[in-house]
Amino acid sequence: MATLDQSAQPARPERAVDHTQSLEPVPDDARDSTPAHQFWIWAGANIAPINWVLGALGIVLGLGLVDTVLVLIVGNLIGMGVFGLFVLMGQRTGVTQMVLARAAFGRRGAYLPAAVQGVISAGWCAINTWIVLDLVMALLDSVGYEGGNGTKVVVVLVVMAVQIAIAASGFAAIAGFERWTVPATLVVLAAMTAVAWTRLDIDWGHASTLSGGDRWSAMSTVMTAIGVGWGITWFAYASDYSRFVPRTTSRRKLYAASVLGQFVPVVWLGVLGASLATVNAKADPGRLIVDSFGPLAIPVLLLVLHGPIATNILNLYSCSLCAQTLDIKVSRRVLSCLVGAFATVFTLFLIFRASLAHTLDTWLAGMVTWVAPWAAVMLVHFYVFARQRVDVAALYAAPRRGLLADVRWSAIVALLCGMVATWCFEYGVPEALRGPGARAIGNVDLSWLAGALVAGGLYLLLGRRERVTR
Repeated sequence: MATLDQSAQPARPERAVDHTQSLEPVPDDARDSTPAHQFWIWAGANIAPINWVLGALGIVLGLGLVDTVLVLIVGNLIGMGVFGLFVLMGQRTGVTQMVLARAAFGRRGAYLPAAVQGVISAGWCAINTWIVLDLVMALLDSVGYEGGNGTKVVVVLVVMAVQIAIAASGFAAIAGFERWTVPATLVVLAAMTAVAWTRLDIDWGHASTLSGGDRWSAMSTVMTAIGVGWGITWFAYASDYSRFVPRTTSRRKLYAASVLGQFVPVVWLGVLGASLATVNAKADPGRLIVDSFGPLAIPVLLLVLHGPIATNILNLYSCSLCAQTLDIKVSRRVLSCLVGAFATVFTLFLIFRASLAHTLDTWLAGMVTWVAPWAAVMLVHFYVFARQRVDVAALYAAPRRGLLADVRWSAIVALLCGMVATWCFEYGVPEALRGPGARAIGNVDLSWLAGALVAGGLYLLLGRRERVTR
């Protein structure tokens, strides 16, 4: 495929375009985001109760506190480090992540990852809203109000309405919301952490109840859920927001700010959740916080509600961009409302799920099944084949013009084979997510690594051969 330096924006008639609402590539004169903005966006997205739950998962599975903390730090260093490479793609091109996938998968071939990512981001919105509901209901119960199903429905509708309103307003509203609310939330979390670690009976020497292969198996499961796997889940979102950062901005500063924005809150909350679990090893987030903090849970929970909302506005925004990538000719604002309606229905379904840990692990493990191999294909294409030079104009050309291959089967085959490899080496909580490869190596979950190596290696071979043929 012919390449063009992305500094040359596609030639289009001059017209007023709101790039925060559009799928169009963002030109230099319309980019005003900074590394600090990106830090607040990613930090806000990860200051969420779900990270308490996943941090506590290691203790629930029988790991010691040291084991859990080690997995959190090492895993997130790896996952977030690679996440920064996807952030740089957006700054370099001014293009959303799923539109960039057209270069590797073809003009219509990119429909596959865009559709999958759209469904996943909508589902994440539902899960995070359910976490909010759980926290609110636990809070109401702590002050003596026992709400029924009617209360749950009202809470879901109100929270979803707030999320949709911000996401539908576009990138500027999202960046402004994160910039002004995240610092205050961090202060509250610092105070909450201080209270938890000085007044509660934290068992800092909490030892693992597992040994040998069982211990390594549990550590690998946590690594997939909130270690490497957590960073991987954000790869498909990265360029949607970094495309608003000027190319003149230092790449090192942008990389560092984005990676730290992810790493700091995920590890912080994960460690907090793990330490709280040594006091009360429950996976339910609302009850965990209320039981641990008592009356202090009231101000804490009211402010921590910000976390899931900050996460979901990214899910709604990116989901609507995915729909536009499918060439659906509908306003992004309308798409945000439709996605919100879908997420609302899914949230009400999750209310009746009996096991939170089961639901979350199933969802996260299923996401890695596709994201890890997709990410490997994208990294090989952008940094090896294209050498960071992408024909931006061709990405936006109508399919019938033929400036891009309609479907690049080398990428599709690599993705599908990578997904199979991911499942083979997956060892999740549900029986269906325990592949033969993982069982053969002692129930150790190396799904993300297997999927990335198979997909990346296969695309490196098939993609190069396809390019030589052309």
